[in-house]
Amino acid sequence: MTLTDAAPRWIDLEGAVNARDLGGVPLCQGGAIAPGRLLRSDNLQDLSAADVAHLVDDHGVRAVVDLRTGVEVRLEGPGPLLAHDRVVVEHRSLYPEAGEHTDVVDADTIVPWQMGIGGAPIPGESPTVQTYMGYLEHRPDSVIAALRTIADPPEGGAALVHCAAGKDRTGIVVALALDAAGADRDAIVADYALTAERIEAIVARLASSPTYARDVEGHAADRHAPRPGSMRRILELLDERHGSPAAWLREQGFEDEALAALRARLTA
Repeated sequence: MTLTDAAPRWIDLEGAVNARDLGGVPLCQGGAIAPGRLLRSDNLQDLSAADVAHLVDDHGVRAVVDLRTGVEVRLEGPGPLLAHDRVVVEHRSLYPEAGEHTDVVDADTIVPWQMGIGGAPIPGESPTVQTYMGYLEHRPDSVIAALRTIADPPEGGAALVHCAAGKDRTGIVVALALDAAGADRDAIVADYALTAERIEAIVARLASSPTYARDVEGHAADRHAPRPGSMRRILELLDERHGSPAAWLREQGFEDEALAALRARLTA
């Protein structure tokens, strides 16, 4: 079974357009990711009071992993879930941060991808693949911390991972979590590609914000859609360079016990 065999678990919200529950993603050995454990979304600062109640009360969200940079959070806002007494919000940027890991990003209004910050060049790979590998090169600490939260959220609730569009940074963290849980690789790629169904609404949201408008204006929405081959290639590169995505996680300090806990959390 692949993800396309079942209806996606979209979550309809007033203030976000790319939210979904990863429950139902099939596992290699049979079974599926359990619902109500791992959610993904685009940015959350526009959530309405009804959205907050829906996520917390109906979907059990207890932890939010915000993958945006500090610049994005300052310009866009942290979102109303930050103030909720049952939700823990963690900021885990996948880019270097000024005054934290590097001083290369020192502007208050420029997001790092607009300054060309990426990983070491990888000959023959697409810009998207190089950017994604840059996340792993620059911020393995954020990736590992995000997976620990997914494995052990407060109150045994759901963890929600998001960035701006809910596509690239979110896609990498979610793919690694799914792979660690034993998800079928085709299904991991299919989930990544599913964002294409909402790409016009995502681009419209981004275009309405001065923070992101320059990145999306002047181009058709489908130019920003995820390409399945990009995620497939990331997983292949981790196979080729490290043996598997799980092996890369172990190299970054995500122990076998942590992998087992993550797998149990997402599949039990």
